[in-house]
Amino acid sequence: MKQKQMFDAFYWAILILVTSQVLAFYISFREKVFFEENRIVSPELSVGVPLIYFFSAAAVLGIILFLIPVSRLKIVLRFLYAFLFSWSIFIAFAFSVPTPAAILLAVIPALVWIVRPVIWLHDLLMVSSMSAAGAVFGFLFAPWTFMVFMLIIAVYDIAAVRFGYMLWLAGKLSEGDTLPAFVIPKQLSQWNQSLRKARIDGEVESEFSILGGGDIALPLVLTVSVFFSDGFANALVMGGFSVIGLSGAYWIQRFLLNGKPMPAIPPIAAACLIGLLTLRFLL
Repeated sequence: MKQKQMFDAFYWAILILVTSQVLAFYISFREKVFFEENRIVSPELSVGVPLIYFFSAAAVLGIILFLIPVSRLKIVLRFLYAFLFSWSIFIAFAFSVPTPAAILLAVIPALVWIVRPVIWLHDLLMVSSMSAAGAVFGFLFAPWTFMVFMLIIAVYDIAAVRFGYMLWLAGKLSEGDTLPAFVIPKQLSQWNQSLRKARIDGEVESEFSILGGGDIALPLVLTVSVFFSDGFANALVMGGFSVIGLSGAYWIQRFLLNGKPMPAIPPIAAACLIGLLTLRFLL
């Protein structure tokens, strides 16, 4: 990856994270009012069950993609993504507009994406998906519980990239014109290109940079968790540390790895851990 592309991808990635944080905060504020009015209390899940779900899903997905040609899964994957996009947009609007309007606003963009999955639309829908996931799951976890989850996923992320599983999985999914990641083009004109042009073959992409959905979703969940447990000001601090962590991932990739693919979750998790410690002992 050339330095200019890395430079551009860095700023787009930061913009994606900050935009997702703003939307997640908006949803969370609406959630909080709804939960308080209905006296709904967070169950504060333990870390065990989410880990079981995560690793089971990763294993099952890998087995399915290994045994079944992606060409046979294209339609299923596309409609699955469309459903997830619709769900996320519905969550984003459900607390602020009437239900019929929220359903309409959720269904139309997903249907457009099925017919014409251009990169800019895909990335906008990914922002809504990650923000909704952060707002929903952030309510379900205590901050330190989710921090443990993030650290375990960080170790998995290192192993998955080191042994090639992550790139293989992303490459397989990109063959089906679906990708659980943000696609950042090199040129502005490429934002209107079809998602199917963003292929991953195990090498560094020359035309597109890929930012994993989890690299945005996980720090969002932690930030929202801090919001519900410690308030908006502390959540802003945690959001700032998330940005530092993502910036650190790009710095490592550019200056230490010369543009080679790297797991972003470890530096993000490290920055978030420092953020939690700062909130606990210094603020």
